Amino acid sequence: MAENARVEAAIRDFLRRSKKNDQIDRDTVLFAGGIGLDSLATAELSVVLEDEMGTDPFSEGQMPQTVGEILDFYAADAPTP
Repeated sequence: MAENARVEAAIRDFLRRSKKNDQIDRDTVLFAGGIGLDSLATAELSVVLEDEMGTDPFSEGQMPQTVGEILDFYAADAPTP
């Protein structure tokens, strides 16, 4: 669960700096009809997540569409105890 908190904090911080609504949950859509990320903002978020987490979900196959899909990417990537 601490991993989810780190990811959510990184996303919220990015959204605040981008002057976008940082009120997010798992169902928040990243693009049109949601946060409204464009290609530049998506690339910036990708860099933020890679810096914070060591990998980014935007360069690993399927493009995430929601905050929940980003969280799921890191949950699947986390080592099991």
